[in-house]
Amino acid sequence: MKYINLLLLFLGANCCAITAQGPAVTSWVRNPGTETGYNNLPSNVQIVQYSTNNVYVSCSCIPGYDIGPWAGNPNIPVNKNFVYKITRNPVKNAGTLTNIGLGHTGVWSNGVSVFNADDGMSYNNQGIWKRNALYWEGSSFDDCLGHPAPGGEYHHHVNPRCVYDDTDSTQHAPIIGYAFDGFPIYGAYGFANADGTGGIKRMQSSYQIRNITTRTTLPDGSTASAAGPAVSAQFPIGCYIQDHVYVQGAGDLDERNGRFCITPEYPNGIYAYFVTIDGNLDPVFPFTMFGTFYGVVQAGNMGGPNSGHNTINETTTVYNGVSASHTPETGIEYEFGPNPVKSTAFIYFTPNSVNNITGVLYNENGAVVADYQNLQPSIQYPLDLSELPSGIYFLHLNADKAQVIQKIVKVKR
Repeated sequence: MKYINLLLLFLGANCCAITAQGPAVTSWVRNPGTETGYNNLPSNVQIVQYSTNNVYVSCSCIPGYDIGPWAGNPNIPVNKNFVYKITRNPVKNAGTLTNIGLGHTGVWSNGVSVFNADDGMSYNNQGIWKRNALYWEGSSFDDCLGHPAPGGEYHHHVNPRCVYDDTDSTQHAPIIGYAFDGFPIYGAYGFANADGTGGIKRMQSSYQIRNITTRTTLPDGSTASAAGPAVSAQFPIGCYIQDHVYVQGAGDLDERNGRFCITPEYPNGIYAYFVTIDGNLDPVFPFTMFGTFYGVVQAGNMGGPNSGHNTINETTTVYNGVSASHTPETGIEYEFGPNPVKSTAFIYFTPNSVNNITGVLYNENGAVVADYQNLQPSIQYPLDLSELPSGIYFLHLNADKAQVIQKIVKVKR
């Protein structure tokens, strides 16, 4: 089913306040409380905090709409507890460009991860003829065109059709996410002309299928260091990324699947990425951002298994929809239960709690049995105690100068 991400229009003072905060603060699908998605996990974005220069998006990577099943995919979505950092002042990268690599490259407006067109594998594992995720993994996409990766990170390689109404070709598409260089990602429809004129049209990719029958040369015309499989029914044209070539001016978008243009949220113009689909609403290569990022990418969101778990080291304000409130850094505020616990307990840090909480669980003898890092407000965390023997445990919570000790009674299941 569709989750329609509507743009809310506010009048008077509320309008002015939101304008001052900017789209990078206001464009998220926030969880208003305890709503859940797949497997009763917290859904959408749990909390949005912002400073003068940055927005921090705490999210589970679980959408609020129904997802699954994933044919042939054994992975199961889990709560990833991401804290993504998005700059409010994106700038063009005038130096060495950052490759749009594997894993999350941006975040959709509902806190789900953006992946690129590459499924991470190549012909004969040579790293030359890279597999197009839509062809090789598309059979495992659910109705919303997403699926979970190993480790449980639910994501979209292509147009996230349940995030917005991709059938509405009469209006400029909304912002449906942000790339990790801070520039917005829009749905499939934009102004016909970059200056905001010409009505609305579906944005067209400037990539085309190459006219080849053998895979011996690369899109730039150079000879490949190793040949790929000949074009055939088993390996049809388009199933590899290198089967596509960028033709400047062939479509509306540049080699990154974006352009500098006027949008409703940025009337003075902004570099913006777009998702690409055809007239039947099917994804069109390269689907989302591609190749290299246009802007400067901040550290912390990409690169390594712990990426996407940023620490917030500055004073922030919580965005609450039509208003904002300063995050009081007075202490650790939380709810805990059940207690006694047989298997799994849950700890929920309230929106007024401090950021970046760490937890260490000790047994009665003072031995460490578990530790928890980078816990954030407005997120419920499960504590799996199922393998621990019955007894008394003490959870030490620390954040800067604040400290709390929670006594836990573990009983037999």
